[in-house]
Amino acid sequence: MAPPPKGPPARKLLCMCSLSLCLTYACYSLMGGPGALPSSPLAPQGSPLSPSAVDTPPPRNGSPAWLRTPSPPSVSEATEPSRAWTETDPPSASSPSSAPDRDLGVGGDSSSSSASVAAAAGSEAAAAAATATPDYGEKRLPQALIIGVKKGGTRALLEALRAHPDVRAVGTEPHFFDRNYDKGLDWYRDVMPKTLEGQLTMEKTPSYFVTNEAPKRIHSMAKDTKLIVVVRNPVTRAISDYTQTLSKKPEIPTFEVLAFKNRTLGLIDASWSAIRIGIYALHLESWLQYFPLSQIHFVSGERLITDPAGEMAKVQDFLGLKRVVSEKYFYFNKTKGFPCLKKPEDSSAPRCLGKSKGRTHPKIDRDVILRLRKFYKPFNVMFYQMTGQDFQWEQEEGDK
Repeated sequence: MAPPPKGPPARKLLCMCSLSLCLTYACYSLMGGPGALPSSPLAPQGSPLSPSAVDTPPPRNGSPAWLRTPSPPSVSEATEPSRAWTETDPPSASSPSSAPDRDLGVGGDSSSSSASVAAAAGSEAAAAAATATPDYGEKRLPQALIIGVKKGGTRALLEALRAHPDVRAVGTEPHFFDRNYDKGLDWYRDVMPKTLEGQLTMEKTPSYFVTNEAPKRIHSMAKDTKLIVVVRNPVTRAISDYTQTLSKKPEIPTFEVLAFKNRTLGLIDASWSAIRIGIYALHLESWLQYFPLSQIHFVSGERLITDPAGEMAKVQDFLGLKRVVSEKYFYFNKTKGFPCLKKPEDSSAPRCLGKSKGRTHPKIDRDVILRLRKFYKPFNVMFYQMTGQDFQWEQEEGDK
């Protein structure tokens, strides 16, 4: 009896073997074998499939660049005095010059990491994402304002605060709540520097304190805004105010002429801005209609000069900041008569405020000084009672 034909089973076995070989080759190719053309060393240089042709920044710590979130600047970088004196926003993605690697969060060996990025990306979209420059933070409305007073020491306070790594502040005075309010909050927000999560946005415009509409307008923006007022002996403040005006307009009348309505009768001209600003109790009354006293911090302009670290400690506590700016940040300049900022870890020369600060005051008649002290005394006492603080201006005057 003849054996059965073997044709069909043999063909099935042959097909199964062929299929197995195809599957094995496919898996081998997918796992990066010689069949994986994008990573083949035979790919021509300059080819779109060549790893060297993909212009991607090398990743750091072994992770692809597009999976990393930008790391915030370190404390040592953010506390440099140069930042406090020349404020600049972080570079944006459209900036022609990119930021250093430490800011962008990239670094490492470019030859090995670029190949791994190309192999992992496998597309032009991924490569584009890897080369994008992160844009740090966003612009926010300020959470704290230095609202006054003119010639009280607001610039010195602002520069000291800008040395703190968790504070970003506008260098110039925006004058939004007194001069530019009609431009709207979008304009105001755009004036602000970009901040990271957890950083405080600030600005200072000393004229806010004496602007009638400012309290209501700031309250409408954010009722929890923290307010800082730098105050100074009103007599000294008035003379400093006049000195600044005199430097710009040498032709103005003398301080004595401007300060009195009638000098013979001793009538002080409280309508003159240099005098009116120093009636602190009158202006504070308007602010207390919209903000509780707990949201307003008063800085002594005198102590900001004699004990800047002590005043800064209280300001940082009020703002909810760590006490970073301490005595090691200050150096007293005997020539100018006030402290200068310095870099704690550096031996370079301290940075002082500009020549417009620390001007020599003109000599004022003793009689005029005494009359001004008498004029301000009841307002000062009222201000002490309203704030719960004794600034001891009368005591200082008695020592002179």
